[in-house]
Amino acid sequence: MIDINLLATTLHKAVKSANATEQISLKHSITLSQAYEIQHKEIALRHEEGEKLIGVKMGFTSEAKMLQMGVSDMIIGQLTSSMLFANNDKITLSKFIHPRAEPEICFILSEDIEGELTVDEVKKKVSGIAAAIEIIDSRYENFKFSLEDVVADNCSSAGFAIGEIMPIQTSLSDLKIDLLIDETIVESGSSNDILGDPWKALSAATRLAETYKIPLKKGMYVMAGAATSAHFISGHLSFSAEIQDLGQIGLAISN
Repeated sequence: MIDINLLATTLHKAVKSANATEQISLKHSITLSQAYEIQHKEIALRHEEGEKLIGVKMGFTSEAKMLQMGVSDMIIGQLTSSMLFANNDKITLSKFIHPRAEPEICFILSEDIEGELTVDEVKKKVSGIAAAIEIIDSRYENFKFSLEDVVADNCSSAGFAIGEIMPIQTSLSDLKIDLLIDETIVESGSSNDILGDPWKALSAATRLAETYKIPLKKGMYVMAGAATSAHFISGHLSFSAEIQDLGQIGLAISN
């Protein structure tokens, strides 16, 4: 018998203490639906501590990552108020276990969304688009996990920052995306690496949010998914993302 509350509490304690815990799948066999139940319970614990849901993030939005994980669909995680940083903020790495950074595109919703929307429909539900950077931080030892593990762990969501909100671009085709560590480009990609079109990621977010009962409200952020590999940021001074037509977003590291 799986104790959803206990597993969620264990992951929540790992978040708060910044101490890794053992993969759930090493001792328990859980379904994807149960993994999302654990995710919801952990988010509920955050709510009890005063955090608010402010957005969602997409995972496995690159074909290469799907193949690597042996999956055929994306996953969705929830972003809370404590995860949001301002551009050029200093972050303290002691709050994380083994953090990595990814460059992303972020959509800002112009109204509440209910149900699954097509790519054409979601373009009418966005007030702006921004360059973004996400900090992912698995709560599992050695950053190892199964599909169900990572979903239960809220898709490794740990922190994010968005740059200047830009006007809507109906086409986000082939925008150059760079990840910089200490002002040196370490990864380059394209917006086409996000499902071939980042708008598809937003459409997929509406489907998964509907399936797993995650509200999408006006003003929320939707992170479309990484366009490059993630990089460890420990031992560095800064990291940033530069996205063609959308600008730059960066964070400094205070050890």
